[in-house]
Amino acid sequence: MCGIFGYLNYRVPRTRREIFETLVKGLQRLEYRGYDSAGVAVDTPVKDSKDDGNICLIKKKGKVKALDEEIHKKDSLSLDTELDTHFGIAHTRWATHGEPSAVNSHPHRSDKNNEFVVIHNGIITNYKELRKYLNSKGYEFESETDTEVIPKLIKYVYDNRENDYVSFSTLVERVIQQLEGAFALVFKSIHYQGEAVATRRGSPLLIGVRSKYELSTEQIPIQYNNGHHNDGVQEKNFRNRVDSTGALHSVSAGKAVEYYFASDASAIIEHTNKVIYLEDDDIAAVAEGKLSVHRASRSAGEDPVRAIQTLQMELQEIMKGNFKAFMQKEIFEQPESVYNTMRGRICFDTNTVVLGGLKDHLKEIKRCRRLIVIGCGTSFHAAVATRQILEELTELPVMVELASDFLDRITPVFRDDVCFFISQSGETADTLMALRYCKDRGALTVGVTNTVGSSISRETDCGVHINAGPEIGVASTKAYTSQFVALIMFGLMMSEDRISLQKRRLEIINGLRTLPDMIKKVLSLDNTIKSIADELYQQRSLLVMGRGYNYATCLEGALVTARSPGSDACYTKCQNALQQVTARQGRPIIVCCEDDAEALKNAYKTIELPQTVDCLQGILSVIPLQLLSFHLAVLRGYDVDCPRNLAKSVTVE
Repeated sequence: MCGIFGYLNYRVPRTRREIFETLVKGLQRLEYRGYDSAGVAVDTPVKDSKDDGNICLIKKKGKVKALDEEIHKKDSLSLDTELDTHFGIAHTRWATHGEPSAVNSHPHRSDKNNEFVVIHNGIITNYKELRKYLNSKGYEFESETDTEVIPKLIKYVYDNRENDYVSFSTLVERVIQQLEGAFALVFKSIHYQGEAVATRRGSPLLIGVRSKYELSTEQIPIQYNNGHHNDGVQEKNFRNRVDSTGALHSVSAGKAVEYYFASDASAIIEHTNKVIYLEDDDIAAVAEGKLSVHRASRSAGEDPVRAIQTLQMELQEIMKGNFKAFMQKEIFEQPESVYNTMRGRICFDTNTVVLGGLKDHLKEIKRCRRLIVIGCGTSFHAAVATRQILEELTELPVMVELASDFLDRITPVFRDDVCFFISQSGETADTLMALRYCKDRGALTVGVTNTVGSSISRETDCGVHINAGPEIGVASTKAYTSQFVALIMFGLMMSEDRISLQKRRLEIINGLRTLPDMIKKVLSLDNTIKSIADELYQQRSLLVMGRGYNYATCLEGALVTARSPGSDACYTKCQNALQQVTARQGRPIIVCCEDDAEALKNAYKTIELPQTVDCLQGILSVIPLQLLSFHLAVLRGYDVDCPRNLAKSVTVE
């Protein structure tokens, strides 16, 4: 629920102004993850010298823009000073422990001298015990956060080190052994100038690499410590071995290289498309321009290398273009995003569906006892929306579970269950914990995500990437419709050999063929929907009604007073409910199919949609609700992309 970003330039001269601009822009790309306060940590300039001194912290309540303004008020920062090598870190916060304020914002520090500073995404569940212990040792706290125990703890370890020389990564390794909970951490210290250490457990973290020269390797071997950190000599020998055999660096004479640390690839893509995804308990260290990855020990079956991957994302995908907000842009991208979800998977000539990530497990899935579909928020709604058609096409019982509720119960899960985990980010904490719960019980696990390299996509046995493209707006739009389509395609693949279902399958496939064009027709109603919003925006509340296939649409939209289901089995029941609304002087705004005379007769306002097959109608129906919510928010003066009390990627329970 927070965004972390770090930038290290090694033998790549940058002015302090350029460094600040890089850090601030990185935070702006991550602001969807949290926007109640922000902060940066950089080296303080020494008077009459180009060398670095202590660490300067600048923190501000509010959005990243407020931090940027605060930075430029600091006359003492010597913004035009050029630094050959420098490491800076930055953070945008979503408050969990302690109210939004400058003192509670990150980076957090070890002491008043700022010997160690850290940025954190996640939650430390044993912070009270650690805080009590550190208090007993004389360490004073200044914030209400769980994070502050981390820089205090690393200083405690440093102050009590057994030798003069202990590597930065060794200190971090000792610290994380004491931490419980979820975290992605990036550390900076005055004792290790120009060095960076990053680690993760349960929260996302990746490292981007940029150099105009060839890199030394495409795969970084993991270094297992194996007891090498017993004394200063062994520490230095181990570090030399890492430098020579297991580190990433530029092979040029100058070895100029830049590293970017971030919670999300969207903060890195404008700088480089070469990234390394860290796994849980990896410790990545940069020293003298060389990146190495360490682990305390090797577990059976784990990958002994971290590969440099190439991002497929394009910069324009995370830019607003001519739209007022990311949410608006992403609503209007849905003809393309839905098409991309189907592209290469549905052959409309032969009426076949192949999801490459699932085909090797299809026989096992067909033999299962039941399907359990698990998600949070919008992802949960996508599961609710498709449960009925999945049961029809697979002829299997389908349980749909809210991940947090699933974890609160001792839910029976068996080896012959197949469990789907739906998450746009692939990092949703409750969904990820539910995944681990099901894996421990031997179930086959399937991920449905929008983020390559995410924890859920890596930890599931198989999965489907929905290919919706980056979604920056906090309110999910195109990810919802692409999740919807992906689950429908799974049902179609499962039913391919069912003779009794061929007519139904063909009906749905034909509906998918025309779906992008139908979405374009719905989007052409934007002006009509805007005029309805002009009348509604001063209302204090709105009631949403719908049944059957439209129940999930109402959960997801939660905006208008009625949703008429066209010709499905619940139509008459919905008309009866509509009569009750009008009898009580309600003014129903009905989202219905074109030429629905009964709905038109009872409506105060109507939004008429093209009609498709019943199980796909919810995709068309939700788009007017997305547009209406956008226009209502704009008219009420709200920040559409950063709604109050909501963050996009929920990485804490």
